[in-house]
Amino acid sequence: MPYVTANDGAQIFYKDWGPKTAQPILFSHGWPLSSDDWDKQMVFFGEQGYRVVAHDRRSHGRSTQTWDGNNMDQYADDLAAVVDALDLTNTVFIGHSTGGGEVTHYLGRHGTKRASKAVLLGAVPPLMLKTADNPEGTPIEAFDGIRAGTRADRSQFYYDLTMPFYGYNRPGAKISEGQRESFRLQGLLGGIKGQLDCIHEFSEVDYTEDLRKIDIPVLVAHGDDDQIVPIKASALKSVKLLKQGVLKVYSGGAHGFAATNTDEFNADVLNFIEDRKVEGAD
Repeated sequence: MPYVTANDGAQIFYKDWGPKTAQPILFSHGWPLSSDDWDKQMVFFGEQGYRVVAHDRRSHGRSTQTWDGNNMDQYADDLAAVVDALDLTNTVFIGHSTGGGEVTHYLGRHGTKRASKAVLLGAVPPLMLKTADNPEGTPIEAFDGIRAGTRADRSQFYYDLTMPFYGYNRPGAKISEGQRESFRLQGLLGGIKGQLDCIHEFSEVDYTEDLRKIDIPVLVAHGDDDQIVPIKASALKSVKLLKQGVLKVYSGGAHGFAATNTDEFNADVLNFIEDRKVEGAD
């Protein structure tokens, strides 16, 4: 399996599919998942002729389970290591949830010289945590609950988390047990220490300044029924901080929208990449 060595020696697993001369699309996954969460998108965009790349964040998936270094600065540096090792240029960066934070911080920390566009889906920026300055955020008790559930029985916790994650707890939802099992299996492949550390990174890191630095077009895509990353504290604020941000709100959309509404999301991203109108975006 292919790996890139990070600046502290950690091994970062990645997939690199499609023609190597084509424009690359790089995918960053959410917590506590792996690059496998992007399989539907990898196949679709690969079949459209793009080079598609996705990595497992450290302590997730097949990458090294590190005790230290499970923080957003290091995640961004790991992503830079993958991008540099593969010499990706004119890249479209796509991040979901925590991966949206990773993409945002990478672009803020390492610049946009290797980037052409970005897509943030259900992404955590600018700040998830409820504070005096961010009253729309989520109270710290919710994140403490995630930590407690992960520590106590992460297999059961991850399985239960799929219900709000994919909107399966809504009336009339079509529940996929396969999707729920895939989520749990991806989560269990990662290391518990790194996953616990990552909770702080997606909940308490402020990405405001990163968003302000980004000077490429960014599609901010978010479901208005996202129960994991509420839209009022995230997408609605992020798009105002970006120099070239456009917002697409999915009516009734859940956090795991790329899995539950794959065709719609893929079509919107393809239109965005290829400079066509994204229906309903502004």
